[in-house]
Amino acid sequence: MNIIEDIKQQYKTGGIVQKIIFLNIAVFLLSIIFFYSFQGKSFEYPLWLGLFSDTKQLIFRPWTLVSYMFLHGGFFHLLFNLMVLHFSGKLFLSYFTGKQFLGVYLLGGVFSGLIYLFAFYLLGDYSVLVGASAAIMSILIAVSVYAPYMLLRMPLIGTVKLWQVAGVIVLLDLIQVPLNNTGGHISHLSGALFGFIFVKSLQRGIDLSKGISKIQDFFEGLLKPKVKTPFKKVHKNTTNSNTTTTFTSQTSEINQKRIDDILDKISKTGYDSLSKEEKEFLFKVGNS
Repeated sequence: MNIIEDIKQQYKTGGIVQKIIFLNIAVFLLSIIFFYSFQGKSFEYPLWLGLFSDTKQLIFRPWTLVSYMFLHGGFFHLLFNLMVLHFSGKLFLSYFTGKQFLGVYLLGGVFSGLIYLFAFYLLGDYSVLVGASAAIMSILIAVSVYAPYMLLRMPLIGTVKLWQVAGVIVLLDLIQVPLNNTGGHISHLSGALFGFIFVKSLQRGIDLSKGISKIQDFFEGLLKPKVKTPFKKVHKNTTNSNTTTTFTSQTSEINQKRIDDILDKISKTGYDSLSKEEKEFLFKVGNS
């Protein structure tokens, strides 16, 4: 039970990269439960989740453009993708925001899926596409284009530039397109193309991930608990206010009349003719 709570806590406190990793793992575990054939020792993806090259199926199942990028063909397929995702995600967040990461990840996957459909339509072949590789490739190439000369320490190799790592990965995909897993390699290259387009557009002032960010903000706003502020009613005592104003006005008029009378008395008989009370009154008025 503590393990489950720890996982929940890590998911809540972790960044967007960690959340995507957890989501991929969760979908993989569910796919083992529902889609794994123990007799054939293979996955049997239903039509409503995998992205099939038959465009007619996409018309009735448009969500497969997103769902396919969270499915994996096996443990090592998942493990390799998550390792690259963790590596490229940390580099990406050094220069971009978490919302841009999610935008590039999802849009890169969708863009790659569309290119895959178009390519197989031209080839006249039938295939199914699953895996997060294309979306991850968008992230890796985006940061490689933005900071190509970033230095990396590679085990057994030494220090290399980021563009060299990305270049080798893209070259391997190009070489393998006609050999095996044609659909997978086409989607990888399409993801790389989207990462390139994203950075070049951003440098021109166009953030292609902004649409995804707005959708994210909308759903986050729905999930956030609304803070209720207590209703405060202010009572204004109009009667007292009017009474005070009237009283003050009347008092001012009385004081002014008495001052006039005292001044008139001084002009006729002099200051010394004033009583002690009248002198004290004038003193208070003069210092008020």
